[in-house]
Amino acid sequence: MHQAFILTTVTVRDATAFAAYRTAIAGLNERIGGEMLVRGSAIETLEGAPGEPEHVVAIGFPSAEAARAYIASHEYQAARPLREAAGSFRIRLIA
Repeated sequence: MHQAFILTTVTVRDATAFAAYRTAIAGLNERIGGEMLVRGSAIETLEGAPGEPEHVVAIGFPSAEAARAYIASHEYQAARPLREAAGSFRIRLIA
C-alpha cells in the first residue's frame, strides 16, 4: 500500500536530454520500493488556464522516507545535469 507519492510535472525543452535522463534513472524507483503509477503527457486541460505541454509522472512509495530516499539516492542525484538540461521539473512529495 502506498503511503506517499512523488508527483512530477515536466516542461521538456530538450527531448534528447529528457530521454537520456529517463534512461539514467530507469528502474531506480522499483529498487527503492516505488511503483510507477502514471507516466505520460497531459493531453488536455479540463479546467483552468492551459499552460505549456507537460509530461506527468506519479510514483507511489510505502512511506515518505522511501520517497525521500529515492530523491536523495546517488543514482538520482547523478542524473541532475541531464534533468537540468532536459527542461523545467516540479517534483512534489504528497503524503
